[in-house]
Amino acid sequence: MTTITHWVNNKAYPGTSADTAPVTNPATGAVTGEVALANIEDARAVIDAASAAFPTWRDTSLAKRTAILFRFRELLNERKGELAQIITSEHGKVVSDALGEVSRGQEVVEFACGIPHLLKGGFTENASTKVDVFSIRQPLGPVGIISPFNFPAMVPMWFFPIAIAAGNTVVLKPSEKDPSASLWLADLWREAGLPDGVFNVLQGDKLAVDELLTNKAIKSISFVGSTPIAEYVYATGTAAGKRVQALGGAKNHAIVLPDADLDVTADAMVNAGFGSAGERCMAISVAVAVGDVADELVDKIAERAKTIKTGDGTLDSDMGPLVTAAHRDKVRSYVDAGEKDGATIVLDGRQVDVDGGGNSGASDAPGEYTDGFWLGPTLLDNVTPDMSVYTDEIFGPVLSVVRVESFEEALELINSNPYGNGTAIFTNDGGAARRFQNEVEVGMVGINVPIPVPMAYYSFGGWKASLFGDTHAHGTEGVHFFTRAKAITSRWLDPSHGGINLGFPQNA
Repeated sequence: MTTITHWVNNKAYPGTSADTAPVTNPATGAVTGEVALANIEDARAVIDAASAAFPTWRDTSLAKRTAILFRFRELLNERKGELAQIITSEHGKVVSDALGEVSRGQEVVEFACGIPHLLKGGFTENASTKVDVFSIRQPLGPVGIISPFNFPAMVPMWFFPIAIAAGNTVVLKPSEKDPSASLWLADLWREAGLPDGVFNVLQGDKLAVDELLTNKAIKSISFVGSTPIAEYVYATGTAAGKRVQALGGAKNHAIVLPDADLDVTADAMVNAGFGSAGERCMAISVAVAVGDVADELVDKIAERAKTIKTGDGTLDSDMGPLVTAAHRDKVRSYVDAGEKDGATIVLDGRQVDVDGGGNSGASDAPGEYTDGFWLGPTLLDNVTPDMSVYTDEIFGPVLSVVRVESFEEALELINSNPYGNGTAIFTNDGGAARRFQNEVEVGMVGINVPIPVPMAYYSFGGWKASLFGDTHAHGTEGVHFFTRAKAITSRWLDPSHGGINLGFPQNA
């Protein structure tokens, strides 16, 4: 049993609160540790450390900041396997998926290594007689990051590399369900040479979140999670005068046109619907079959999904468990409701055989995996827009097929949905694809790409109820979020003269 603490000034900080929450291995159901839950004093101690470190880090040269960032990148590349194992042990996703998560986060680190170029301002000489005008971008101060359970490494890395590179200090509040990755990353920053107080971790629940949202020392909040919580974070944080980027939930559709390559499309639907057990905001949860393509598409998806091996993520498995028993039960309840409402259960994950000895559908199943949080790939056909399995974000390995007659009906289905995170179209018709990308009201669009997560030098985020705030994550928008523009007008009456120095100029 391990105790997962806070992290302050480059070392573990146990805090003063006696409150803790259990951390489990989702594959076995066993409690493997306990995470500290901050009280007000603990939260303020972490925030105060970030505040104290800010002036020095703000004034640290870009050359030194960038050198630390490059060192962090090298260390992460060398040791990312360690981080992947930690993620799997607390989240449940298979190790290969965890490694992919780390690699996608690393892309933002690499983007942030270019911060000297990204922070360049503009300059106008002689805007008026002997008057020059120029602009600079400066850091905000201590910033808060509140991250979800589904990507305990990647989502924080959407934000903190740019925040730190730009000269801010960071307080990260990870999910209580899988908090250990945050401490591993914090220790890696220490090893890379990041000064005390620049990167801090605050463990906790709503109390810790509320302190971040209202404490005057915190200048901005970056959040990823469900839409109801994103709305709360945005309303509370902005009311306290903070910048807020709150990324919410999703209900991602993929349109399948009659001319699509159905083998390629079925592969994509399985990968996008069941990868990471569906616990990702960019998962495809609705396949919209246009015209007479549905029967063949459903058959091909089912054929492939039946071969998925569900089991312990550290073993030879394709898909791991869900993160907690409560979440597993919630996802199962949507399958139950879909069946009751008249959807056709093509593939039922409620009775999945778990590779390694357990079986979630039998109470007397042998093996150490009996108590894991299992739900296998589930495919529902003949789903209609009035069913809860369609309307709600399920966040599990459940793929619904909705049948429509035309492209126009499919497009209207997506545009009338309250969410606007990600979407895709599968077709060989360039005209249809171009019309789709132009008219669909969604922030991230894939054309024959099921999970259109952009590279780090573009920005990540959706539209409508999938984003609260005006700024997306990483890319140029991320740099602008973590900095403030300042315009300066200057006039100098006499030139200055320096002494002689024949040495080679040094950056410091």
